[in-house]
Amino acid sequence: MDFLKEPHYTAVQEQFDEVAELMKLDQNIRVRLRVPDRAFIIHVPIRMEDNIVRVVQGFRVQHNDTLGPFKGGIRYAPDVNLGEVASMAMLMTWKCALMGLPLGGAKGGICVDPTKMSRLELQRMTRRYTSELVSMIGPNQDIPAPDMGTNEQTMAWIMDTYSQAKGYAVHGVVTGKPISIGGSLGRTEATGRGVAYTVMEAAKYLEIPLGDAVSVAIQGFGNVGTHAAVKLSKIGCRITHLSDVSGGYLNPKGIDIELAMNYAKEHGNLKGFPGADTCSQIDVLTANADIVIPAATASQITKEVAEKMRCRILAEGANNPTTPEGDQILRERQNEIFVIPDILANAGGVTVSYFEWVQGLQNFFWSSKEVNRELAKIMTKAFQEVLTFHKERKVYMRIAAQMLAVNRVATAMLARGLYP
Repeated sequence: MDFLKEPHYTAVQEQFDEVAELMKLDQNIRVRLRVPDRAFIIHVPIRMEDNIVRVVQGFRVQHNDTLGPFKGGIRYAPDVNLGEVASMAMLMTWKCALMGLPLGGAKGGICVDPTKMSRLELQRMTRRYTSELVSMIGPNQDIPAPDMGTNEQTMAWIMDTYSQAKGYAVHGVVTGKPISIGGSLGRTEATGRGVAYTVMEAAKYLEIPLGDAVSVAIQGFGNVGTHAAVKLSKIGCRITHLSDVSGGYLNPKGIDIELAMNYAKEHGNLKGFPGADTCSQIDVLTANADIVIPAATASQITKEVAEKMRCRILAEGANNPTTPEGDQILRERQNEIFVIPDILANAGGVTVSYFEWVQGLQNFFWSSKEVNRELAKIMTKAFQEVLTFHKERKVYMRIAAQMLAVNRVATAMLARGLYP
């Protein structure tokens, strides 16, 4: 199992091992949770527009379903690999448990650059990938969702392919679908709003009044970064730094988020944006801002970056944005930098995915006001539980979140026992 040696996976295993030692976790539970239940490698043939058949590699990893059906996104990225997918599946197990959701952890991916494929090619690839997984996914088995490089259209194709195989419409096989086929209001902005809710709770704890005096730097202006920026700017914070694939942008007086969103929509990214000066990606992460939100890709906060960071609150909007070396520095600096770990900060997405799943099973749909109210309630409760554990046990916030999550999964595993 070479993927177990992949850096992303070894990093989450090392975190788990530390948590297991601190908890004195039952050894029989520990050996089971260190590895996924199943890992699939799928070679997906696609007939391209030029009539040439190309074969790409896809994955689906199911880590643990003790609490409920596997749950996790599917990403399309040229550098995705089995180890990275397995690491994210494990983190999804902890994330769902931490939020108190009756779901387990899974993740999927295909090694492609979706920006270089036509709509027809993406549809053919998605449908073939889905057909290979028909017996392994389902509303009571494993429920995919969008991730990097995928969207509600991708989920619609998956839902339709699965439904065709079953002979009837199965809306609950995926979440993050279009509203017209059973999607939930509030799902698109859920992860970013969730990040903002945890930032608001952290600011309350640290006695930082959120308003124009508070500056925010956000790395990544995709779905998560955009909606976190919208929510935080609405409550009065100044978004002084932004970045996307084209680079970093700064305006000490505050960037007009609506203007930036419209510009990015029109031009594809922020390159040439007139409302800010340019800077580097690292400048965004190390900005002299009160709040920093990494909302781009993994492994952005290295040891060198962590040493230079000047924020008071670090809210991890992305999955695994901090390297193990970087995290060691943040742990040493935890009295200076309050870390909201990824499995807590960005759990808004899976929480509203859960709402969508429930609405689909009941065929009863909520208003956006109800979705946002319930999201805020669950995010706030989870934050307070982690904060209380952090203060009582005097452990790092990331460790506190994982200890709570692992304990919930372990308790359920002990109750269920081992078959046969």
